[in-house]
Amino acid sequence: MRLSTRTGIAVGCTVPLLVLASGWLLLQLVARDLHRAEDQHLRRRAVAVAPDARALLRASQHDRPKAADTRERQLFSAALDVGIRVVGPDTVFNGGPQPGPSVKLPVRTAGPVTLHDGPRSWRALARPFRATNASGTLWVFAPDTADRTQIRLVRRRVLLTALLAAPLSGLLAWGLAGTASAPLRRLTRRTAGLDPRTSSARLDQRRTGVTEVDELAATLRTVLARYDEQAARTAEALDTARSFSSAASHELRTPLMSMGTNLDILAGHPDLPDPDRAEVLADLRHEHARLLGLLVMLRELGRGDLVEAEAFRDIELSDVADAAVAEARRRAPDADIALDAAPGLTVHGWEPGLRLLLDNLLGNALAHGRDGRGAGWVRVGVTGGADQVLITVDDRGAGVPPEARGRIFERFQRGVDSAGSGLGLTLVTQQAALHRGSVTVTDPPGGVGARFEVRLPPGGGGLPGRRDWLIGTARANRSQDFPKDGP
Repeated sequence: MRLSTRTGIAVGCTVPLLVLASGWLLLQLVARDLHRAEDQHLRRRAVAVAPDARALLRASQHDRPKAADTRERQLFSAALDVGIRVVGPDTVFNGGPQPGPSVKLPVRTAGPVTLHDGPRSWRALARPFRATNASGTLWVFAPDTADRTQIRLVRRRVLLTALLAAPLSGLLAWGLAGTASAPLRRLTRRTAGLDPRTSSARLDQRRTGVTEVDELAATLRTVLARYDEQAARTAEALDTARSFSSAASHELRTPLMSMGTNLDILAGHPDLPDPDRAEVLADLRHEHARLLGLLVMLRELGRGDLVEAEAFRDIELSDVADAAVAEARRRAPDADIALDAAPGLTVHGWEPGLRLLLDNLLGNALAHGRDGRGAGWVRVGVTGGADQVLITVDDRGAGVPPEARGRIFERFQRGVDSAGSGLGLTLVTQQAALHRGSVTVTDPPGGVGARFEVRLPPGGGGLPGRRDWLIGTARANRSQDFPKDGP
């Protein structure tokens, strides 16, 4: 049902009720005013005829019939347009219009009352009085004009007005509601052809001047914008899933084939010498560790590509660095790992991502930053200022040549003797980019080894518009092939 039709029906039902309520109130007020006028008239007539009523009662009490008849005529002549009833101890005198004798009069009245005699109603006023050696009551009657033809006529006209007001008010409200809802109909036509699945057309910023319609249009624009955002994120998630499958299948092919070959050797040569069997088993363990590490790295790349802004919050970086260093010490108890972190230093970021960044930097330093004797020495620093937070990881390894410092952050870049997946520093770069920061490698202050520096804005800057590290990894993987490590 259209809004204009609903409005017309609602008004068409409401207006007659309001007319009836107003008419009832009007009738009550008119009836009260008529009663007030009648009562004032009865009081004036009662005051005027009271002396004649006392004289009539005295004459009847002294048994003077002729004087009583004279007083009675005088009483009824003075009454004019009202009815009179004088009630004495043992006699009653009636004259003029009044209720029949069957109507019972009230014993006590504080003021005018309404009496009913069949279809007619009367206003009555009682005035007690005393005469010589007797007391009586003077009743004055007048027809109740509040129940006369004029009141009934007003009542009929109120009913007729209510009956006419129903269709007229409904039609008028329907027309006005149709005009008022015209901007809403135009908005409906503008949005009817919008299909976010097939078209990029969206609502313009045209204002109608109707606050509710403009607010509804703004809400629709917000909903469509959120749909577009979610559709884009869904497409990115699908691309990420496809890329994960592509990268995993391509990169896992070589180690899986190597493992299959080694298993065939073990199965086909049960009498294999112990040294050869130990070498094959070590190779299997190496490839298994490489597979596990690669899957973990690809999973973390996918998590970074799909993280939402709601996951970011204020993080105390010193706590994250302390936890990462403690884990590195547990995994490499022979290494000398120290942390120098400024307390209370916070950044707006994703805590799992920041922990992943530090874990991979520490893992890279322990894997490639040992000195010639194989001793591990790593120093982690966390400092900050008003415009940036600086994370440094120093080691005493062979360092990174200047010409290779740009390539080591690329996907699947591994050293000749590396047992890693080639994605550890890629994860570091991804997390730095997610936090609107940067990562570089330089010479440490002592000149020996390498220093990795990560610079982050303390307040964050929102997520990048496009996050395709896993997708790019899959693309890069299609153009590269990496031989199996080891002999």
